[in-house]
Amino acid sequence: MRRVALAAVALAALGIGGVALVARQAPTAATSAAAATQGAGRSAADRDWPLYGGDANGSHYSPLTQITTQNVAQLGLAWSTDLETFPGQIEGTPLVVDGTIYVTGPWSVVVAVDARTGKVKWRWDPQIPHPTFKVDARGLRTRLGPSLCCGPVNRGVAYHNGKVFVGTLDSRLVALDARTGRTVWSTQVASKVDDYSISSAPRVIKGKVITGISGSEFGVRGFVAAYDAETGKQAWRFWTVPGDPALGFENAAMERAAKTWNGPWWKYGGGGTPWDGMAYDAELDLLYIGTGNGSPWSRELRSPGGGDNLYLCSIVAIRPSTGEYVWHYQTTPADNWDYASTQPIVLADLRIDGRTRKVLMQAPKNGFFYVIDRVTGQFISAQPFAKVTWASGIDPVTGRPIETPEANYGPEGTRLSPGSDGAHSWHAMAYHPGAGLAYIPGQETTGTYAWDPDFQHQMGRMNTGRPRNRPAPVDAATHQGGATTAPVAPPPTPAPPVRRGPQIVGAGGGQQQGAFLAAWDPITQKERWRLVFDKPGITSGTLATAGNLLFHGSNDGSFKAYTADTGSTLWSVALAPGFANPITYTLDGVQYVTVATGRSGTQAPGRLYTFKVGGTMPVPPMTPVAPPEDPSGINTAKAIRAEFDRVGLPDEPARTLVQQMCSGCHPPTVVTRVRQPADAWRETVAAMAGRGMPATPEQREQIIAYLGKHRGPQ
Repeated sequence: MRRVALAAVALAALGIGGVALVARQAPTAATSAAAATQGAGRSAADRDWPLYGGDANGSHYSPLTQITTQNVAQLGLAWSTDLETFPGQIEGTPLVVDGTIYVTGPWSVVVAVDARTGKVKWRWDPQIPHPTFKVDARGLRTRLGPSLCCGPVNRGVAYHNGKVFVGTLDSRLVALDARTGRTVWSTQVASKVDDYSISSAPRVIKGKVITGISGSEFGVRGFVAAYDAETGKQAWRFWTVPGDPALGFENAAMERAAKTWNGPWWKYGGGGTPWDGMAYDAELDLLYIGTGNGSPWSRELRSPGGGDNLYLCSIVAIRPSTGEYVWHYQTTPADNWDYASTQPIVLADLRIDGRTRKVLMQAPKNGFFYVIDRVTGQFISAQPFAKVTWASGIDPVTGRPIETPEANYGPEGTRLSPGSDGAHSWHAMAYHPGAGLAYIPGQETTGTYAWDPDFQHQMGRMNTGRPRNRPAPVDAATHQGGATTAPVAPPPTPAPPVRRGPQIVGAGGGQQQGAFLAAWDPITQKERWRLVFDKPGITSGTLATAGNLLFHGSNDGSFKAYTADTGSTLWSVALAPGFANPITYTLDGVQYVTVATGRSGTQAPGRLYTFKVGGTMPVPPMTPVAPPEDPSGINTAKAIRAEFDRVGLPDEPARTLVQQMCSGCHPPTVVTRVRQPADAWRETVAAMAGRGMPATPEQREQIIAYLGKHRGPQ
């Protein structure tokens, strides 16, 4: 029996790895996400949630009014479903199309759920090996899994023309059949051997699937790319930072950007990965993307000699058909603090100074709330919504931050606000057009910034450039000498360097000082109301509705409804901590509110909760549930038996066959992480046989019958 540490590589290569069970009740295929609001047998008033932000504007706002301030207190649980997620934070915003909910969990797993009953229709697992590297006896490192900055997160899927699209942590863009969960096509967006990953939800615009990329902390060159929704063929790629000038520039935008960089920046990758925020204006035909921080963080290391380092920490407008650059606005020129501008982008029309302007709004990590003209990229206004010490304000003429003296830190270190966790992250900032307010789930943070003069870029590690050793300070008084003939004692030998703990980016810790929910008036740039929570750290995303409601979850596990205009609490339920972004929709004439939450393996299982007025189901207990087995363990007979016993596979002769025939190339989780009917298992076994599985036709039939019976649909 061979020992392996890779999960289902052969099946993934064939495009069938991870397919779970076929839908019992197939949803009606919709022609597009925007139009997929009505299916067979549904009420004409039903309204889906077919896009990541609810609409192309990214507003996380719904015009539904069935649930209002008068009846929201009667909300009760309609159903809940355990998602069988692996360890990690739930961050996926669900989509609802024709009676099916599509939601993601850690490790890029996609689950399709019946929106009426909560029953799982299918579950697709890309079988991504969890460890980043293994080291053999000679000390040689071999990459197994992706390099991850901030956990194995995924923020959702896109839907179009009967297909569900998901980006994976091993940098694939995959199209799944929305009815069955089977792979339609899979495209490698970036090499698996590099430090890229995909954590953001893709968008579908004009028949193209558009995805960003992650990995700035590791030192990669950021880009956003588009692929044909039917074939998976790349249509265009827009790099967010310039590459090696000796190789030439891809377009005029990169040539202009290179003039704002110094030194051999391309050796460090540069960063600028667009890992979340996007919005689309169909009238202007402009796609807006938010770009990430620089790599390494310090501009002294990244671009010695200065420069704004375009297009780091920027909002860039491009043509979705061609990837052509149109304009940009840089929120944090010459980023020095990990102040990414990848946070949610919201489009709206606002009455400013006596005229209506088409604007975009963003509350990025740097602590300022921005209003930008989305036609031209012209700066309109910005004010801080959290504690800010790195800048005293934004110049109203140039739109550039006015840096404070301490912002330009050195190797010795400086405390600044916000810290690298930022004042706002990926959590949805909803905008309520009736109330005229944006809702920021923010946090107060302070962190120490310093750069390492001995920094060396290394593959597979966090190349932030922050020092890992710091010498103990020497008291200045020990160096004082007097006017005396007595010899002056030499200064004491400095204490040995103090070893810092592992660098954790975006994971909180001591720099998080408080969590809040702020209602912000983008016209006056003033706060209307604010709620402060007991536990620190950014809380859930927000959902606004025309019923004058705002839904939001806090870090203590409370999921609440507030009045959108005043922030008064109207309803609350205790759920698992670790909220994603809530959504609302109507089905069969009934309005529902759904949220995914949980931190599997630590606090509670990953779970999908759905509420309606008059719901009577009891909320299940929050007892932690052991997550599914990590797929990257060695394939020992003991490990296989333990995994098969865990899921209740009976000890029959066919189980021994599965163990003998599959474990030579795959861990046991290639079986236990999948549920599908016998005909789907037949396809899987046939594919494995075609790649060398040593089984006779009779043995294959025994395996198919066994798995169809015991790992079939729930």
